[in-house]
Amino acid sequence: MRFTQPPIALTIAGSDSGGGAGIQADLKTFHAFGVHGLSAITALTSQNTRGVSAAHAVPLAHVRSQLAALFDDFPIAAVKTGMLGNAAITRLVAHEMSRRQPAWLVVDPVMIATSGARLLDEDAIEALTEELIPLADVLTPNLPEAEALLGHPIKTTAQFDAAGAALLTLGAGAVLLKGGHAKGNEVVDRYYDARGVLELRHPRLPLEGHGTGCTLASAIAAGLAGGRSPRSAVRRAVAYVQRALQRGYRPGGGAVHVLRH
Repeated sequence: MRFTQPPIALTIAGSDSGGGAGIQADLKTFHAFGVHGLSAITALTSQNTRGVSAAHAVPLAHVRSQLAALFDDFPIAAVKTGMLGNAAITRLVAHEMSRRQPAWLVVDPVMIATSGARLLDEDAIEALTEELIPLADVLTPNLPEAEALLGHPIKTTAQFDAAGAALLTLGAGAVLLKGGHAKGNEVVDRYYDARGVLELRHPRLPLEGHGTGCTLASAIAAGLAGGRSPRSAVRRAVAYVQRALQRGYRPGGGAVHVLRH
């Protein structure tokens, strides 16, 4: 029996020692989508379902050597970035993406953990907006991240749409503005690209998820690696996260639910 070779996707992100988010969630998602997953680790966290107690940035030279090893050997179809931690790593990743030019790049601007722990230095935001985001095919901020990128609150639908338009001016090909932090019985995600706005609604589940943003961005990257268009990949990824969260479970003593990838 002959098997077709799976597409290959790379996640550049931090490690979650608790297994629910970060690199661990990314690789589980790639596997669920039939994609061979590669990883370049940018940070090591001491983390469980109760929160993040410590984070250690991987030395710049080692981040660079991981990327060199991967791009020099594998035909990478899509790249997803997550926790980058500091300005130096953000600039390095942006430089490598500009040089390597993967067919697809999904940027999840990870800044603050669900527990409130800061996962991106303040001085890295400029590097993110000026160097990495302009290279992105899809940018996937949640509301607090979008507010940090734009410098103002986002409360109403009109402000949502204005934020989507403003985020597009940063240079990304498309923006998925996630509505999980907004109020209401429904979660409303809004996708913005040159064609206009695509609204994605689903019921708000009565639980706190862990790793949803990482999983969503990785699912989009997996769809792109598999040949889907950005809009199709986003639709499929949002539905996947909803199903995985509905089947979520609490593996530790904290209140958060981990997705059943």
